[in-house]
Amino acid sequence: MAGMPKTLPLVPAILLALAALASRPAVADDDDALAGRLAERLKEPITLPVKGPASGSQRDAARHPREAASKPAAAAKPVLPDPAHWAYAGSGAPEHWAELTPAFKACGVGTRQSPIDIHDTVKVDQDPLQFNYKPGSFSVLDDGHTVLAILAPGSFLSMMGRRYELVEIRFHRPSEHRIEGRQFDMEAQLVHRDAEGHLAIVAVMLQRRLDDQAEPVLDTVLGNLPLERGRALGAADPLDPAQLLPAQPGYFAFMGSLTAPPCTEDVVWMVMRQAMPVSGSELNVFSHLYPMNARPLQANAGRLIKESK
Repeated sequence: MAGMPKTLPLVPAILLALAALASRPAVADDDDALAGRLAERLKEPITLPVKGPASGSQRDAARHPREAASKPAAAAKPVLPDPAHWAYAGSGAPEHWAELTPAFKACGVGTRQSPIDIHDTVKVDQDPLQFNYKPGSFSVLDDGHTVLAILAPGSFLSMMGRRYELVEIRFHRPSEHRIEGRQFDMEAQLVHRDAEGHLAIVAVMLQRRLDDQAEPVLDTVLGNLPLERGRALGAADPLDPAQLLPAQPGYFAFMGSLTAPPCTEDVVWMVMRQAMPVSGSELNVFSHLYPMNARPLQANAGRLIKESK
């Protein structure tokens, strides 16, 4: 049966055992002791493991042992964009996403697409978001469209009776969402997923500060950038996602989509009302990689946007 060890017939087993004994250096044991050990060995079957072809991750680990050893062992599966060719400019620009493959159809015909300009909100007593974040291991990936931190399990968001695990943090420049027409220097998107696969994304606007003091989360992520795109690199130090959250708990809530192909809808968005500072140095580093990786604004299409009082 495939995957099971194979037991050698008795005669070849005896020959292998004799050959093994013959190759050993001479010792002071007498012939009776040697015969006794041979008899004991013949009582045990000789098994040969059946090896299948090495997986892609095994081959990568062999070629890049440092990176493989440094990756978090139990990191959650990231919400990666579809690998089909798409971009933010040229023939693969956002206006062409829906034409690239049928899998991107929602990018063109979806009715609740993101990002949006947040205005005409309805102020209500929204339940505060319950962030249960803690420092943990993570990997950094440059996927060719943005830089993201892939987090090991442990941090989660509680909302409307559901638990959403924090999977990754993605960065965009400039901000994809706008608040009352205002666009910010960058946007951090904290992507969460519940046990049934539903997505909830918390967006934090990032604005350049005058004193050029580094924002700790982005600074840690950029400090662990891998040398190659498409290959995640585990970081030696932990990442504390709570450092990215503003002190004021107010937020906007609405239904939307992923802001990159395949533009899947039914995503719960929570955009924090207070922006967080980012340094000019961090902006320069990120801009060197991605000077513009923001999807254009999508129609609000009459959707309800709730705002904390």
